[in-house]
Amino acid sequence: MKKETQKFIVLGILFIFPIVIYLFFASGKNNFAKLPVLTTGVMDLSSFTHLRDDKVILNDHITVLCYWGSDLNLKKGDAFNLNQKIYKRFYQFKDFQFVALITNDQENQVVLLEEDLSKGAGTDLVNWKFMKGSSIDIENHFTSLKTTLELDAKHSTPYVFIIDRNGNLRGRDDDEDIGTLFGYNAESVAEINNKMEDDVKVILAEYRLALKKYSVR
Repeated sequence: MKKETQKFIVLGILFIFPIVIYLFFASGKNNFAKLPVLTTGVMDLSSFTHLRDDKVILNDHITVLCYWGSDLNLKKGDAFNLNQKIYKRFYQFKDFQFVALITNDQENQVVLLEEDLSKGAGTDLVNWKFMKGSSIDIENHFTSLKTTLELDAKHSTPYVFIIDRNGNLRGRDDDEDIGTLFGYNAESVAEINNKMEDDVKVILAEYRLALKKYSVR
């Protein structure tokens, strides 16, 4: 009798778990609809160098891309919001990464920021990638997004962007507030919670379903 009970428990878990995963992704407003492609062919990262000499690329990754420029101290609030609301929740998904583009003089500030981000729950920062380059490199890369947004005098912006595995900018083309939503304001916890989290779920679900489809063939 005990073995029969264990058998039903195992079968129950195997049946329920996929449903839980489905509900997790489907809880997003877009419910498995594809996140629109707003710009194709975003520039690669060949002009930038990772602080630890790791090879960081956009292709075959789902990337949250940040332009933090020449004063990382001013981006601590943005980094904390993203780390708490998005990174901690999704960083264990395969090929999901955060990439922050900074100027060459910000290496010491990266170390301090990583220390702050790793406090508390002891976040594993393995998928936070800080890439350094010149201010011109940052400006040129930002231009390749082809948005209506602009970088400030420090070559930074509070907006962060979702880049898909094909190097395309994803976002919303029918946002209820502004119409075309190219990026998400990391200074706004409400926007991260109500829009960005939902859209990250959608794009991860999209690729999860694509992988499942191809694995069946």
